[in-house]
Amino acid sequence: MLYDPDDLDPLVRSLRTGDRQPVTLADDLCDRLNAVDDDVDAVLPETGRRDRLTREAAALSARHDEQSARPPLFGVPVGVKDIFHVDGYATRAGSSVPPAAITGEQSTAVDRLLDAGALHFGKTHTTEFAYFDPAPTRNPNDLGHTPGGSSSGSAAGVAAGEFPLALGSQTVGSVVRPAAFCGIVGFKPSYDRIPRDGVIPFSPSVDHVGTFTGDVAGARRAADVLCDGWEPVDPDGRPILGVADGAYTEQATPAGRAGVEAGVDALAAAGYEVRRVSMLDDIETINDRHDRLISAELALTHAEWFADHGDHYAPETGELIERGREVGTDELVDARVGARAFRDRVGERCREAGVDVLLSPAAPGPAPDSIDTTGDPTMNLPWTHAGTPALTVPCGRVGDLPLGLQCVSPFGTDESLLAWGEEIADVVADVGEVDS
Repeated sequence: MLYDPDDLDPLVRSLRTGDRQPVTLADDLCDRLNAVDDDVDAVLPETGRRDRLTREAAALSARHDEQSARPPLFGVPVGVKDIFHVDGYATRAGSSVPPAAITGEQSTAVDRLLDAGALHFGKTHTTEFAYFDPAPTRNPNDLGHTPGGSSSGSAAGVAAGEFPLALGSQTVGSVVRPAAFCGIVGFKPSYDRIPRDGVIPFSPSVDHVGTFTGDVAGARRAADVLCDGWEPVDPDGRPILGVADGAYTEQATPAGRAGVEAGVDALAAAGYEVRRVSMLDDIETINDRHDRLISAELALTHAEWFADHGDHYAPETGELIERGREVGTDELVDARVGARAFRDRVGERCREAGVDVLLSPAAPGPAPDSIDTTGDPTMNLPWTHAGTPALTVPCGRVGDLPLGLQCVSPFGTDESLLAWGEEIADVVADVGEVDS
């Protein structure tokens, strides 16, 4: 089963010009959901979804009948990871904790999308509290394989063509990894570029809000709406690309590394300058610091909920909370300071090497052959720890399973990364089968 997700950018243009109508699109996507979601299971059930969506789409069209005044995401249906609060909907966070205990005000990210003319298509499945306990969602490319996590339903829903845009979150690898596994575009901006209020926290020092789309141009459109202080840029010339070498990259499988090399070959053939950059030889230290940081903060943010409803937590989540309780205050402070220092170090290393964008595997390899795991986020961890922007684009495949090329740039360079990412994605789109 292979799907071709809709690209967001041309869809937005067609809705704004009137070539497509929001009511018709909403109806078509409900048909799509009915046709495929019994298999993929990306979206939480909702009684009367079609009637609600078509009613909201009709009201939106009536408010914006003048084409020139239509908002930037006019009529775009959006999937929302079920750790984001949405008015009128329970937030379950993939957990059996009573929804009333974890409710909250609608997230700013959702507010911004709705204010920009988007339509809330529905809540998407997540692993429990955005950790590792798997959601029921399956990979649209092969239903026996995981879609990744924790933003499982958001990634799979975009990949299956159920909606063209989705919200996710990343505390280790929960946007970039599932996007890679599902064969779509995932974007995690610099830390705190998208407000995190109204989102159930995991580790506030490193939690990020991110997006899923079928195209990089669509990710730019979404970022323009979602990110604080977004200033679109049109960079002068191509970026110099760096390939991250060393102990960090060796964490990937041969297939994961082969996907990157195939992408690098295509980019070099297209005229890009590519340099090898040795870095992150202390990756084990970074991995350990991040694990201690997020476990300690999870224990703090969930202290009251866990005290009242600990018997509702999955064993893996409860074990992480218990580990987090062992982290002392001084160690937690040191971990936070270390993460900020690492952010500066990444920027310095890029400047020393003279590179604008670092390339690496978006996941260790293709999606594992199981729905009882969400895969390994280790290739995403250092960039989440640093809070730098990260973009994954499809680049090669192993059989029917996609691979992703992860593109990272220094903190605060989000606009340039997405601008450069459009052509990078186009160049590597034709990378085919790679050796596994």
